[in-house]
Amino acid sequence: MTNLIKDIEAFCATHEMSESQFGVMTLNDKNLVPQIRGDGGKRPRRLWPETEARVRREMATYRPGQSARQAKGEAA
Repeated sequence: MTNLIKDIEAFCATHEMSESQFGVMTLNDKNLVPQIRGDGGKRPRRLWPETEARVRREMATYRPGQSARQAKGEAA
């Protein structure tokens, strides 16, 4: 999970995106990144392999300026 956090942090820095924006973009969850990191002294959130794959796919296919709906091929 540590590698995923580092990859998310690098992605957010590269695209000048906040962690909450990233969470909303990938899983519609603004608390995603702090939860999987375990911020606030809480136990880190576990992601299923399928969920991690979805997060990584969103990072790989992200195009700046494109809405989430456009990226998924839906009508705007």
